[in-house]
Amino acid sequence: MTRWIAAATALAWIAALAGCAGSESSQPQASSAPPPPEVGVVSVIERDVPVYGDWVATTDGYVNANIQPQVSGYLVKQDYSEGSLVHKDDVLFEIDPRPFQAALDQAKGQLAQARGQLAQAEGQLGQAQAQLGLADINVKRDTPLAAARAIPQSQLDNDVQAKAQTVALVKTSEAAIQSSHASIQAAEAAVETAQLNLGFTRVRSLIDGIAGIASIQIGNLVGPNNVLTTVSSVDPIKVYFSISEQEYLALSGKIEMKGADLLRAGSAVPLQFTLSTGAIYPHQGKIAFADRQMDPQTGTIRIVGAFSNPGNILRPGQFGRIRAMTGFHKNALLVPQRAVIELQGRYQVAVVGPGNKVQIRNVQVGDRVGELWVITSGLSPGDTVVADGTMKVRDGSLVAPKPAPQDSQAK
Repeated sequence: MTRWIAAATALAWIAALAGCAGSESSQPQASSAPPPPEVGVVSVIERDVPVYGDWVATTDGYVNANIQPQVSGYLVKQDYSEGSLVHKDDVLFEIDPRPFQAALDQAKGQLAQARGQLAQAEGQLGQAQAQLGLADINVKRDTPLAAARAIPQSQLDNDVQAKAQTVALVKTSEAAIQSSHASIQAAEAAVETAQLNLGFTRVRSLIDGIAGIASIQIGNLVGPNNVLTTVSSVDPIKVYFSISEQEYLALSGKIEMKGADLLRAGSAVPLQFTLSTGAIYPHQGKIAFADRQMDPQTGTIRIVGAFSNPGNILRPGQFGRIRAMTGFHKNALLVPQRAVIELQGRYQVAVVGPGNKVQIRNVQVGDRVGELWVITSGLSPGDTVVADGTMKVRDGSLVAPKPAPQDSQAK
C-alpha cells in the first residue's frame, strides 16, 4: 500500500512538471520585423532621342516590262540567256518571219500596181486635155463661119458636141488620177504595216534590265496575249512597305528634324534596309512616293522607297525590314521598359525617395526606344526608379536598393 501511494505521487509530480513545461512553451515569443525587400534601381536618363520606325518590306523592280509579241506565229529562236542583263532593243525571241515576208511582198506588188494605174490615168488625162484643146479651137473657128453660113450649122454642132465629150473625158481622167492616189496611199500603208509586222517577228526588250526565265518554249504558237518573259530594271530598285493609318497621320506632318518630311518624295530622311539574313544593306535609300489611297481591308497605306543597286545584288521579291527616323525628342526622359507597370490602361513607375521609401507615380509614356521607354510626364531628371523587383513594392514601403544592370541603349 505504501508503495502504491509513492508511485501515484511520483506520477502526479511528473504530470505537473509536464504541464508547466507545456504552458511555458505555449507562451508567445517576441518576433523581429522582416528586412526590406532588395530591388534593382536605375536613374532616369535624360538625353536627346531619335525615334525610329521599323516595317516589313519587299523588293520589286523599278520598272517591270512584260515581253509580249505583237504578231502571232511560231516561236523559232530564243536570243538571250535567262537571268542575264539585256539592253533596250536587244532581240530576245524570233517568230517565223516567212508569212510576214510574203505579206510584205504582196503589199509591195499592190503598191506597184497602184502606181501603174496612176501613170495610166495621167496618160489618159494628157490625151484628153490635148483633145479638149483641139475641140476648143474647132468651136472657136467654126462659130463665126456658121454665123456667116460659110459652113453648115451641123458642123458647128458636131464641134460643140465633141468638145463636151472631151471635157467629160478630162473629168473622168482627173477622177481616175485621184482614185489612183488614194490606192497608192492605201498600198503604201499596207507596205508599212507589213514591214512593221515583219519587224515584230523579232521580239525586243523594251528596257534595260534583268531578263527572267522564258515562259514559252521554242516551237510554240504565240500571240499578243502570251507573256514570253519579264525584264526588270533593278538599279535603282523599289522597296515596298506598308504603314498603318495612325502612323501615316502621325508622319504626315513634318518631324522635328530640320523640317524633313518622311513621306515626301525625295525626303532627306534616309531609309535603312535590313536583309532577311540580318545584314544591313550598305546603301541608304529614300522615299519615292506614297500610294494614292489607304487599303480599306488592312487599314494601311503603301510606301515606296528607292535604293541604288550596283551589281544588281537585290532582286525583285526579296524580303527585309525598313528602318527610318520618324521623330526626335529633345531632352527626353527614359526608363527601362521593365520599370513601367501597366494597370488598366494606366502606366505607373515606382520611385525610390528619401529614406528608401517607395512612391508609386502615374506617368505618361511616349515612344519606345529599344529597351527603353520615353516618359513624357510624371518623372523628373535624377529620379531613381525600381527596374527589377517592381512586384515586391507598394506605395510607402521601404526597400533595399541596389544598382540594376543598365540596358545597352542607356549606356
